Amino acid sequence: MPAAQNKTDLAAITHKEFGTLNILLDQVPASVALQKLDEDTSIKDVIGHRAHWIDLFFGWYADGQAGKPVHIPAEGYKWNDLKRYNADLRAAQADLGWPDAVAMLRDRHARLLDFIDTRSDAELYGGPLTGAKNTWRLGRWVEATGPSHYRSASKFMREVMRDRALSRADQT
Repeated sequence: MPAAQNKTDLAAITHKEFGTLNILLDQVPASVALQKLDEDTSIKDVIGHRAHWIDLFFGWYADGQAGKPVHIPAEGYKWNDLKRYNADLRAAQADLGWPDAVAMLRDRHARLLDFIDTRSDAELYGGPLTGAKNTWRLGRWVEATGPSHYRSASKFMREVMRDRALSRADQT
């Protein structure tokens, strides 16, 4: 369920959720961020994934505005293909380092904030994302690819760090 119903709320939740995530990004050493965990996923992979989905959103938006077909989640993939899509994305981002993943997410976040700032309430909440073939409003897509993803990344990072701390405590 989306939390924001207007531009002001969307900007506020985007700032809030990224602020929480940004603090965690500064606390994770690269050695921990690169450790592969369940499903061959690392913190770096999750952060790279979040940045990538913001890029996907901008692609959907641009395609819709240009009258082109909008492929959600991506051309050649359906929602039930997300495991395969995410595995393909991890492979494509395999050489992405931790500092680069963090920088990429921070850059995409800034772009998302600019997008919100330069849109009206009517643009964000007056109708669906053009070409998306669903009823989700543009603001809901922004929230799904930004704040919602920031929140889940923060949760994942806290769990990894907590489990790592517990693991170290068990060894002493």
